[in-house]
Amino acid sequence: MTDIEQRGSLSAALAQTARLLAVSPAKAEEQAREILKVVPHQVEALLLLAEARNEQGDADDALANLKQAARFHSNHAHVWRALGDQYSLAGDATAADDAYARHLKASAHDPVLIEAASALCQNDLAKSERILRPFLHEHPTDVGAIRMLAETGARLGHYDESETLLARCVELAPGFDAARFNYATILHRQSKATEALAQTDVLLKRDPKNAGYRNLEAAVLARLGETDRAIASYEKVLKSYPQQPKGWMSYGHTLKTAGRQNEAIAAYRKSIAQLPSLGEAYWSLANLKTFRFKAEEIAAMRAQLARADIENEDRFHLEFALAKAQEDAGDYEESFAHYVCANTLRRKKLNYDANESSDTAARMKALFTPEFLLARRGFGSAAPDPIFIVGLPRSGSTLIEQILSSHSQVEGTMELPDLMAIARKLGGRKKKREASAYPEALSPLSGEALKTLGEEYLAGTRIQRKTARPFFVDKMPNNFMHVGLIHLILPNAKIIDARRHPMACCFSNFKQHFARGQGFTYDLTDIGRYYRDYADVMAHFDSVLPGRVRRVLYEDMVANPQSEVRRLLGYCGLPFEEGCLRFYENARMVRTASSEQVRMPIFTDAVAHWQNFEPWLGPLRDALGPIVASYPDLV
Repeated sequence: MTDIEQRGSLSAALAQTARLLAVSPAKAEEQAREILKVVPHQVEALLLLAEARNEQGDADDALANLKQAARFHSNHAHVWRALGDQYSLAGDATAADDAYARHLKASAHDPVLIEAASALCQNDLAKSERILRPFLHEHPTDVGAIRMLAETGARLGHYDESETLLARCVELAPGFDAARFNYATILHRQSKATEALAQTDVLLKRDPKNAGYRNLEAAVLARLGETDRAIASYEKVLKSYPQQPKGWMSYGHTLKTAGRQNEAIAAYRKSIAQLPSLGEAYWSLANLKTFRFKAEEIAAMRAQLARADIENEDRFHLEFALAKAQEDAGDYEESFAHYVCANTLRRKKLNYDANESSDTAARMKALFTPEFLLARRGFGSAAPDPIFIVGLPRSGSTLIEQILSSHSQVEGTMELPDLMAIARKLGGRKKKREASAYPEALSPLSGEALKTLGEEYLAGTRIQRKTARPFFVDKMPNNFMHVGLIHLILPNAKIIDARRHPMACCFSNFKQHFARGQGFTYDLTDIGRYYRDYADVMAHFDSVLPGRVRRVLYEDMVANPQSEVRRLLGYCGLPFEEGCLRFYENARMVRTASSEQVRMPIFTDAVAHWQNFEPWLGPLRDALGPIVASYPDLV
């Protein structure tokens, strides 16, 4: 047989395999393997084999086939794209980013873009940016270059610019699905869930079986509070692709939000069974707070920590989980040692600067003087809808939210990012090292401009409101830094300061690993300073806006729930309802670490639990200073 005849026969065989894939993945696999016997490492056959294995639910084997294809066809763009999709499916974002970068390099034909893509593959982001910006100045519609610069920006954390570039990319090339997927991902990372969902809808209409698109859709739905739809989406993708340890873990998170604890535990354990080193799954079990590890699970965590080859992220999650297990067992000294190790590992990956928080607090106090506030009386939107709960995480804010959302006129939502997004926009900072113009940027704004900002907040949060109740709760704790902003743009909104004993609150934060943000929580001194900044800011607003903020002390709430609930409702202008005392019967979705605790009646055990660790908390006490002795009197 001539070469031409062989090529014709191979093309026919590959075409037949592709047709079989749609009706019988097992037969397609068999055909692909036959082709590979005759033509070892044939790239299209390897790609088809990987797809067939995926269709049969074996993601690990599909990944192995794609790795083989990449090894023998390192310049094949489709191979790297497929490998990136497979890593995304497995939840390995770092490997996926690397594969997508190599896809960009393999797709590029211009020598300049090849050089930029090579720099991106080596994570030399400065070089990639230096090459791409002048290239795009000369070739502003080159969608490959636009996508590459967007990827560079995303790795640098310049999400706003990356979003703008990718929006332009899909505008120029609506069929460029790889760029659209990047666009949806960037929108999701910035909590722009509605916009992200619109992009995943487009992608899934074109490729409804794409597991990466389906996983992203589920994550976006979960952020939007569409928990039932998110669960259904995860179940659909896991049915087709069951070998997804991180997929099972995300499914567990959503089940937890829905209050389906036993199913969440089963999902977390399934993810561990598939990937025993997955520290985040162990931490997810510990983070249920009411869960207790079995002896064999503790032994398994110790075995994973004894390995030298696990990722840093898995290690600190395992340390947090093991610390919680030892705390539950009453071994506080070993528990604290694990908490210290976990926080030290986590802190190394952050660039948190405690001075920045203190500087922001000082600038808030300098701007929001009685004269400044008096001159703006009556400004902003008159809408009374929002009830803000501010303070520190782990201060009892979820308990307050659950009580309020058990009232017939109040809807609980989540920790909404919208107010912080407005503050960021006013700040105008493009890069972390740049100075922010906020809060001083509020000074020149007219009454109409402040009203517009209030209406912008209400419009942005509308998607989170699922009922017709007139009031809703926004419990983003960090909004304590934006009390002045709230007062200017929403003067009729209620503001509740959830406060807990500084040692108890700060140590509870030290024990907690947060999925994102809260960089101050991974060092005892940082936490102490942050609490002091918080108390300082709130004391200032007590002075310049007396009575504007209602303070609720956690210890009072658990000691005298009936009288405290009545006072809380009175501040909110709401009539007393018995259901608020039976908040634990409320079946609403709860998306914080306290989700299981607020589904039980109030208990007082946690009030002084920090004292079990007091021998090792000297740095925290020193950082807090006189606040500890003066509590609950305010400073």
